[in-house]
Amino acid sequence: MKAAPSYSRDAIPSIAARLERQSASDIIGWAVGEFGSELVVACSFQDCVLLDLAVSVDARIEVLFLDTGYHFQETLDFVETVRRHYSLNLTTVHPGSRAAAFPCGSDQCCQWRKVEPLERALLDRSAWVTGLKRSDAPTRATTPVVGWDESRGMVKVNPLALWSDGQIAEYVQSHSLPEHPLTRQGYLSIGCAPTTRPVKDGEDPRAGRWADSDKTECGLHG
Repeated sequence: MKAAPSYSRDAIPSIAARLERQSASDIIGWAVGEFGSELVVACSFQDCVLLDLAVSVDARIEVLFLDTGYHFQETLDFVETVRRHYSLNLTTVHPGSRAAAFPCGSDQCCQWRKVEPLERALLDRSAWVTGLKRSDAPTRATTPVVGWDESRGMVKVNPLALWSDGQIAEYVQSHSLPEHPLTRQGYLSIGCAPTTRPVKDGEDPRAGRWADSDKTECGLHG
């Protein structure tokens, strides 16, 4: 079952405008209240700010982690650390058999190791929550706090849309959150190991992703 009839594409802009200046917790609270068990949080586990906020609203909210088969071991260890820390209701989603033909860095790798597994995980859901921020990249500069996921026909909630990287770091410190071990090694945007490198001084935080290509997005977000 997809989004309730009252949440058509046309209804979303007014909802987003109403929630634009609400806190991230309030935005998550709205989503939990509207969608209940048909809501899931998709998390890359680069940090756990989104998770900290989400479980403070609903301790049993379902969290999705896409295991591409190429994550850093540090990321997999961090996922387990965070799972135990919050007693997460965690679902790990794995690629299907077709992904075997597309190793990390190949032309359709992200399609079969990220996009297709997410499509499966979102079946029978009405809305999903992401950690997208407008400050992430020019391609995300207009990210709404609540939007319509055109390709999936469902509501997409981005409670951190207005946050800066500085606010994320401050929240991590002030709340003593677990930190991904690669962050202190210069990995400011953490994806799959073969296509992610540390960021050099003065570079954009996402410069370490797909650094040897013109690729900037994996396709999860359109």
